[in-house]
Amino acid sequence: MSRTYLDWNATTPLRAEARAAMLAAMDVVGNPSSVHAEGRAAKAIVEKARAQVATAFGADGADVIFVSSATEAAALACAGQGYLGAAIEHDAVAAWVDDGLPVDQAGAVQVADPARSVLQAANSETGVIQALPQGLAVVDATQAFGKLPVAFNWMGCTMALISAHKLGGPKGIGALVIKRGTDIAAQIKGGGQEMGRRSGTENVIGIAGFGAAAQAAARDLADGVWEPVEEFRNILEITIEAFAKETIFIGKSADRLPNTSCFALPGWKGETQVMQMDLAGFAISAGSACSSGKVRASRVLTAMGYDDAVASSAIRVSLGPSTTKEEVLRFADVWAEKYRKHRARGA
Repeated sequence: MSRTYLDWNATTPLRAEARAAMLAAMDVVGNPSSVHAEGRAAKAIVEKARAQVATAFGADGADVIFVSSATEAAALACAGQGYLGAAIEHDAVAAWVDDGLPVDQAGAVQVADPARSVLQAANSETGVIQALPQGLAVVDATQAFGKLPVAFNWMGCTMALISAHKLGGPKGIGALVIKRGTDIAAQIKGGGQEMGRRSGTENVIGIAGFGAAAQAAARDLADGVWEPVEEFRNILEITIEAFAKETIFIGKSADRLPNTSCFALPGWKGETQVMQMDLAGFAISAGSACSSGKVRASRVLTAMGYDDAVASSAIRVSLGPSTTKEEVLRFADVWAEKYRKHRARGA
């Protein structure tokens, strides 16, 4: 059975550019901290990738600190700081902040004190894009980077979280981008790598892939690859609504990521839909992918004011540049078939 991947917000396919950079880095034997020629060669790979990520993210003049993931970047930026966040933040951020920022049913967060606040540029479940006030302590740009024209230098924040595998790079590598001169305490201490912010021998292979992926993602964004993706997303929602007019499309009235559709039919559990569509050959999700495989009522939708019937029935379909119109329509047809059977069982 052929498979159709519609879970790009969870992770993306590895780009050819990233794969090539990683394969080349595998042949470099040196440790980036060594001063001999082999070490300098490895160090050059790391620094090239650092420059690629900084340029793609509009962070020239900032410090790019490579870490294992955006989750680790969130811990490094937020642990012990007493920052405020909204209840719709990703679990990686929610673990370190206080739920003090109100959110409305459209997914918009109200920020009273930016210097003490953490905000997600675009929500991973709903795709809702936030209006970012200047002076934020931390921006979680994990979902926005590569899909939207974001730049660290004009976001005006102190720190930002990004991840490679959300834009065609490898899993297991991310970065914390820091306004130069900002003082943060290292959580992993030892050899003083990454400008003393994150000790441990750098993941040269993953870093090489991150740099190449970031560069390619910036090129694709400039070339408009996400415009047809948004068109296909809209076709999907129009088709779904034609099958089931009672469908609730979360955040549809707000600005959203071009690839993300989150919708719910109360009474039809999201986990059931995910399993049924998986068996039919489609990869989708119910909520964030970063909860150890758990499928449960969406904490994000609950925070937005939806009741448990809606929050537990929502699914997320997220497309990518390689997604075709035919795949979207085929998904809608199969989903409609499953929906008709669900309705028949309940009649």
